[in-house]
Formats: sequence, structure tokens, C-alpha cells
Amino acid sequence: MFNDKQTQILAYELDSSRVKKRSKGNITLSYLEGFDIIETANRIFGFGNWDYHISKLEQVSQETNHNQNHIICYKAVINVVIHDLTHSKHISREDVGFGTGIAKTLSDAHEGAAKEAVTDALKRAFRTFGNQFGNSLYDKSRQHQNQSSTQQLPPQTQQQQPLTQQLQNNTPQDYASLYNLGLTLVEQNGNLIVVGDDIFAKKDSIKACGFRWDSASKVWYKPIEQQAA
Repeated sequence: MFNDKQTQILAYELDSSRVKKRSKGNITLSYLEGFDIIETANRIFGFGNWDYHISKLEQVSQETNHNQNHIICYKAVINVVIHDLTHSKHISREDVGFGTGIAKTLSDAHEGAAKEAVTDALKRAFRTFGNQFGNSLYDKSRQHQNQSSTQQLPPQTQQQQPLTQQLQNNTPQDYASLYNLGLTLVEQNGNLIVVGDDIFAKKDSIKACGFRWDSASKVWYKPIEQQAA
């Protein structure tokens, strides 16, 4: 269903810089934001290779607080479908989410509650795909470290692997931060070359891994002998 690169990225530890925190009573909760989940799905699966639909969206309660604000709660059931690159196979996940809207007007309270419920259900459905979608946040015994310094790549078989996959397995763990951004390393004329989408926006991470910009060929490169050293 998933290709080698997707499986590898899904197995990465969650980057702590993506984790947000909020307080609920005397408890501090860790979570991923909705836009982060969507961006991660686009990066790992591809923009046209996943979708979702709302199976159920319904109001479950309504009341008014002491400030005369309307408090409305919604429940949503979301079904997420992931396709392979050829769209010949797919896998689906479904989960439930809840949302609360608090506002002076009923319409604003309904809007806030419905949106929050859908986002919550979407995040819960995606978390079944592992660490990159926040499943590890439910394990309170785990410490989430920044991938740029502690990421360990999962073991892979070396038999009949493409060159880019071999490079990912044999290069230092510091390069995990690049793979997590959707970038790939390829060997070319004795250099490691960074390839991928929207490279310019990711230049700080690339430079942090010791790569240099060649203005003539317009690539980020690093001599392989330098990597070995």
C-alpha cells in the first residue's frame, strides 16, 4: 500500500517543534494543530492521494452560560481515505470528534462547534497512521525529541534498494530532518545532492546539515568524502 519512503517517514519519531500545548484545568495537554495534520498528509501521501468525508455531523447539546453566551456542542464522524500512487488500492480510517462553540450569537456558536468537531475527528482518524500524526502523544511515557538531533531511521533491507533509499539508510541521522521535510538525497559526481519540492523555503534546514549552494547548477550539494569524514 505505502511505498518505502512513505513507510520510513511514517516511522519517524514526532518532531517536538510541531507539538503544541494547552491547559485544561490543572492538566497540560499536548496536541497537533489541524493545519499541521493536513500539511503532513499532503507531504507524505500527495495532494491528490487522500481525501475525507463527513459521515455524521450533529448537535449534541445547547445551553447558555452566566454571560449569556450560547454554548453548543457538536459531534462529527470523519472517514479518511488514503490511496496509493496509482489509485488502485486504498485504506480508510474513521473516528469521532467533538467540538464546542461559545458565542453571543447562535450562528457563531454553531459554526465554531461544527468546525472544531470536524477538525478533532480528522486528527483522531489520522493518528491511526502513527507518529507523524500524533499517535505517540497518547503515550505519556515517551519523550518527544527534536528529530534533527535524535531521529533514528528504521532498519531497512539493503537488498535491491534504489540508490536514494540506500543513501537514506547509510547517511548520518542528522539528515532525518531533511527526509521529514519531504526532501531526498541523491549521489551525483561524488556529491550528495538535495532534491525535492520547495527547496528554497527549506534552505535553513539544508544549510544546517552542511550543504552548500552552487549558483551555477542551482543545487545544494555536499562532497561525499566530507560526509564520510
